[in-house]
Amino acid sequence: MGSQVSMNVGAVHVVIVGGGFGGIAAASKLQALSIPFVLVDMKDSFHHNVAALRASVESGFAKKTFISYSVTFGESFRQGLVVEIDLKNQKVLLEDGEVQRAQSIVVVGGGSAGVEMAAEVKTDYPEKEVTLIHSQMALADKELLPCVRQEAKEILLRKGVQLLLSERVSNLEELPLNECRECIKVQTDKGTEVATNLVIVCNGIKINSSAYRSTFEGRLASNGALRVNQYLQVEGYSHIYAIGDCADVKEPKMAYHASLHANVAVTNILNSTQQRPLKAYTPGSLTFLLALGRNDGVGQISGFYVGRLMVRLAKSRDLLISTSWKAMRQSPP
Repeated sequence: MGSQVSMNVGAVHVVIVGGGFGGIAAASKLQALSIPFVLVDMKDSFHHNVAALRASVESGFAKKTFISYSVTFGESFRQGLVVEIDLKNQKVLLEDGEVQRAQSIVVVGGGSAGVEMAAEVKTDYPEKEVTLIHSQMALADKELLPCVRQEAKEILLRKGVQLLLSERVSNLEELPLNECRECIKVQTDKGTEVATNLVIVCNGIKINSSAYRSTFEGRLASNGALRVNQYLQVEGYSHIYAIGDCADVKEPKMAYHASLHANVAVTNILNSTQQRPLKAYTPGSLTFLLALGRNDGVGQISGFYVGRLMVRLAKSRDLLISTSWKAMRQSPP
């Protein structure tokens, strides 16, 4: 079925499944603490997906979003696809330019990803027609302050994005996605028809639970995430932690939160070996920055509104890419 990575509980050897923001944060902390670990990912490089939207419109930007795992973690990185988790034996079983050509683009979904995608396209290609279709009246994530969501809407309108709000795409399954075509007809449940060259769907993430679904079927939330306790331990398993997207924590799925999860999980792994109290994870007031092109944005920090200048300095200019290269202790190209 594939190769195997063993986890020796007596000596504390950690297996990290997935090298996303939470995975690399956990691996970096374990490495600094000299705790043996193996990071497993099907890719050979960490993908800074926060910047994927800009990479789709800015030529040459994509190479900055990939950072080698092996350069940072050496033999502690193992490339492979996790197909099963064997609890009894404590083993993990293992097994790549359309926007530029399109003159008219439809973005489906007005959450944070859709809002940022529409803004990125209009920033680099102001001459292109961009239409954002959203099933609700308010844009971006519902956890954001109303004033933040309203300003995001006003920024898109200033950039020339056409908004179709409170309308849902009714023929989505019939449409070619992420492919430039001469004419694609997008229809909504309100009878609106939009002719376009390219359809980009940004209607929310789907949690990939294929690595653990069969093992933890009784511990899954309705969205496929793993139910965890306050210490981020999977329900019923004191030696297994879930962090990032796959943890059923009531907060937005964000790279920032995944890094916080990683710090708590690694602290608890260390504390459990030394009979010290475990650290609880408690979601705090929301910090969320919307980058609306490299020179614009809006957001909130700990529940308080922040404007364009703060967001531009903190996120919009490079979409936090420098932070990931620093975390991986490498220099960007």
